[in-house]
Amino acid sequence: NDFLAERSYMEESEAAARIKEQRLAEYAAKKSKKPALIAKSSILLDVKPWDDETDMVKLEECVRSVSMDGLLWGQAKLVPVGYGIKKLQIGCVVEDDKVGTDLLEEAITAFEDFVQSVDVAAFNKI
Repeated sequence: NDFLAERSYMEESEAAARIKEQRLAEYAAKKSKKPALIAKSSILLDVKPWDDETDMVKLEECVRSVSMDGLLWGQAKLVPVGYGIKKLQIGCVVEDDKVGTDLLEEAITAFEDFVQSVDVAAFNKI
């Protein structure tokens, strides 16, 4: 009689384990269908020209020509620095996993005829 009771208990626990496994599989499937939240940041860059004779329209064109997956350029404006020199202040939104500030600075400073330096003026997670 103890043998039958033990066998019945084992069958119940196996059934419970199968149900638990099935529920875990359903949960995993449901979770995998949800789009993962993409971490993004808003970055404001200060792009400084060499001097007051640098073509700032061309400089902005160069900066905007930088194209990467996960990078979206925003508004830009010219801000006086002094001695008739203006810097380009430009905003962008980036996907954190795809684009980093180092990568952006490297790509922009590659336009060495126009760009003296690039600084991150503001960096905010969104």
